[in-house]
This record gives sequence, C-alpha cells and structure tokens, in this order.
Amino acid sequence: MRFGIVILPEQRWSTASRRWRHAEELGFDHAWTYDHLAWRSLADGPWFGTVPTLTAAALATSRIRLGTMVTSPNFRHPVAYARELLSLDDISNGRFTLGVGAGGGGFDATILGHDPLPPAQRAARFAEFVELLDRLLTEDHVTYQGEYYRAADARTLPGCVQQPRPPFVIAANGPKTMRLVARFGTGWVTVGPSERDDTEKWWRGVAQLSARLDDVLVAHGRDPSELERYLGLDSAGPALASVEHFAEAAGRAAGLGFTDVYVHWPRPEGVHAADERVLEKVAADIIPALR
Repeated sequence: MRFGIVILPEQRWSTASRRWRHAEELGFDHAWTYDHLAWRSLADGPWFGTVPTLTAAALATSRIRLGTMVTSPNFRHPVAYARELLSLDDISNGRFTLGVGAGGGGFDATILGHDPLPPAQRAARFAEFVELLDRLLTEDHVTYQGEYYRAADARTLPGCVQQPRPPFVIAANGPKTMRLVARFGTGWVTVGPSERDDTEKWWRGVAQLSARLDDVLVAHGRDPSELERYLGLDSAGPALASVEHFAEAAGRAAGLGFTDVYVHWPRPEGVHAADERVLEKVAADIIPALR
C-alpha cells in the first residue's frame, strides 16, 4: 500500500513549503492539494492557486509524487489547462499525477456567475473534459467539437515527460463516471458514499462502490486488479484522531483492495483538525509496517 497527504493551499509559501518538504521527509508516497477557488467553511480565509502551489512543491522536493485532489471542470478549460499540466509534468520531472473529478456544486460552480449544472450535465461535461485532456496530452494539432468544450487546431508540443501522459486518477461513484475510469484511468479515487454518520455503513458503501467498479472494468475489457485505487480516509471522520484509528482504517482499506490511501495534513482547528504528533507517529511506525 502507498500513502498520501493532502496539504490545503491556505498558507503563504514561506510557511507552506516546510510542509511539502516534510511530507517527503516523512516518507509519504504522494502529496496533493485541492483544486478550488473557494472551499466550504474556509471560503473566507486565505487560499492560493493550485498550479503555482504544485509548481513550487515540485521545486522544493525531489522524490514524492505530486497531484491535484481533484481538478475541477467548474472553472477550467482543457486547452489552457493542458499547457499548465505539461509544465507541471516537466518541472516535476515526471512526478505529477492528475486527480480529476466532475466538479462540485459549491462556490466553484457559481463563482464565475453561472448556475450550477444538474448531475447529469455535470457528468456529461466531465466526460468531455477528460476525453479532451487525454487528447491534448497525447496528440498535437487537436480539433474537438463538444457541447461544453471546443478546440481548434490546438498545439501541444513538446509533449509530456511521462509517456503517453501523466496518470489520470479519476473520482467516480456513479456508473457514468466509472465508465470514464475504465476508459482513461490509471487509478480511481473515492471518498465513499455521501452518508457518513454511520461509520460501518460507510465502509459497507465503500466496498459496494469498489465491487461496482469491478463490474464496469470487466465490461470494458479491463482487469480490475491492474487499476490503482485511492481512498480518502478522512471521509468517515478524522483518520488522524489517533495512531490506532489510522492503522485500523488503513488496514480496512487494504482489505478492500485499495492500493493507496490519503489523509489531510492536520489543521489546528475546524475541518481536518488533528494533532501533528499523531501524523509524525503514523509516518514513523504505522506506514512502514503496512507497506
């Protein structure tokens, strides 16, 4: 199993840089940041751009993989974004992973003055977003005509360091988005079902989602055992509430076939609040034992 950490882009780089370097020193396999313009209870606080943050992280580290958890189509166009991804892949020397999702219905969906899309249209837009990004990162002179996105002879040289392109880790809980995982995904990421008041029910829901994805993969001619599977351990409550709680949650995820798990860097209060000493202990004792 591999282990990741999400570092929210809420601190000035003079402070945040230490976290990214320390994540590598602690031995985490991958480090991520959110792709939002504003986010939930932190919308009125400091927040920095995703791509500049990951670019700085790439220059501050040398081994750890870096990625978006997850890129949002709410405010991005694949043509312009593909140039940024090419640059991240190059600057990180092939250490970038694109986590990508359909885009939520919160601040990001309305901040540009648009009404939020209903679920079916978000899924359709997501399909176009992923398909066009795939082409832009693997081809040159791309022309595309969709309902939500268009491209007219888009140039994409010099191409990616990682061939044929950086890995796509696709967020999916429903059948339409799971089909995107089958078509384009190196990996699948989920935060489990939306009902999270009952922890045991949440874990049963995670198992059901994984089994449902297996069926979709088989229907598309893919071997389910070859897909990377990422689970957000904080989704059913703070995974870093204690060392023992993290160990139990990571062990359960491994038992369900997940290859990767991730948690959030502890914040002093509010969302994802936890004790950094627990993170240090988990990194020193639990993660090596579970690898």
